[in-house]
Amino acid sequence: MGNRRRRGGFLAPMYVFAIIWLFSSIFFPLYELWGILLTLGLCTIGAFIAGRASVKRAAKKEAAEAEAAAAKAAEEAKKHPKKKSYGPEVDGILEEGNRALSEMGRLYMSIKDPEVRSKINEIMRITDKITQDAIDDPKDIPQIKKFMNYYLPTTLKLLNAYDRMSSLGIEGENLDKSMKNINEMLDAAIVAYKKRLDSLFANQALDIETDIEVMNTMLAREGLTMDNENDLSAQAKKIEREQQKQEQGMLQQMPQ
Repeated sequence: MGNRRRRGGFLAPMYVFAIIWLFSSIFFPLYELWGILLTLGLCTIGAFIAGRASVKRAAKKEAAEAEAAAAKAAEEAKKHPKKKSYGPEVDGILEEGNRALSEMGRLYMSIKDPEVRSKINEIMRITDKITQDAIDDPKDIPQIKKFMNYYLPTTLKLLNAYDRMSSLGIEGENLDKSMKNINEMLDAAIVAYKKRLDSLFANQALDIETDIEVMNTMLAREGLTMDNENDLSAQAKKIEREQQKQEQGMLQQMPQ
């Protein structure tokens, strides 16, 4: 495109030069020197003006196209904002979790049984919390990967099987038994998912207990615990009582 514009900017002065030369040949005697010189002068001036105008138009057009491209890029950035990266491992877990949640959302819309839909919704809620824990506590990543590699794919596989069987619209002993087993499996899955989520907070619970112990030790060392405050208050009251007794004894010894 740049080469095309440069060729257009070069051709415009040539066209103007040729047109002016053509009209000059009608009005001026080109067989005489002064006619040739005058025509060359007019042609040169016209070509120069045409060249300048062509360059300005090209520059204005380029600026307009650049502005339009920038506006389009800004609009695309708004539609598709760049995702924050948390590192290769965490990003992989988040991507896999989002895919699983998207698939469960599809199954939720496809399956009509309200009881099964409710269980899918609960599984989605817990799955999202487990996935987000990879951001909050990277030390849990091995446990989360195990969850992602087996428990989650197996649950999705069984839910897809339930969706296919329920979409047939027919009843049968084997179909009913399989769908019932999958429904019961969802209850067990919810319990297992909750236990997995609770186990992920073991590290955080240990850290909290450690922080509490350190804080209590520092408070006790500085004499700022509740027990120390009570002890200090009791000592102050004891000293005040002793001072009152001494003052009363001195008053009694004074002559009446």
